Amino acid sequence: MAAGYRADDDYDYLFKVVLIGDSGVGKSNLLSRFTKNEFSLESKSTIGVEFATRSLNIDGKVIKAQIWDTAGQERYRAITSAYYRGAVGALLVYDVTRRQTFDNVERWLRELRDHTDPSIVVMLVGNKSDLRHLVAVPTDDGSTFAEKEALYFMETSALEAKNVDNAFAEVLTQIYRMMSKKAVEAGDDGSGSVPGKGETINVKDDVSALKRMGCCSS
Repeated sequence: MAAGYRADDDYDYLFKVVLIGDSGVGKSNLLSRFTKNEFSLESKSTIGVEFATRSLNIDGKVIKAQIWDTAGQERYRAITSAYYRGAVGALLVYDVTRRQTFDNVERWLRELRDHTDPSIVVMLVGNKSDLRHLVAVPTDDGSTFAEKEALYFMETSALEAKNVDNAFAEVLTQIYRMMSKKAVEAGDDGSGSVPGKGETINVKDDVSALKRMGCCSS
């Protein structure tokens, strides 16, 4: 964080972003690398839901990301609708060294779309790019799938801290710009405006932030 950065609770917007994908693809390490700049070689799964936050400056606004990690639930196919509720962004993660984790991306994407607003910003992430000699999923496969499904795409290494900040920052930037665009298109009657300065998007609400902006019928 830059010197003189504002207090942690001083932000313009709060966006909920979820991490999804098979167990062991590195979701928890992506989260800890982005929010704490830490990496652990011990791949222990925590049962329950974990989340961490980090604020970024985007277009002159302080955007606070609340990032949720499945923390082991995915092994039991037990991710609930509450996990997805209010999410405006998602990182769909696979392990570039394990083909099966990429093959399962389509199922994860289907589940995500079943539980979230159609306008959710999704980044497909091929993690563990540092293990180049073990790669089982070529970059072209990831980019082709992302293009077909209209997703953003990036390969990352939580171990080497490669592209981790970029992946999260890109998702948050696209969320903010999309919401700003919708606010402009909706005019100034307040029905579709982006939340005001310092106003929190209630990530516990049953209706996604985008639906509350009036972009879609409920």
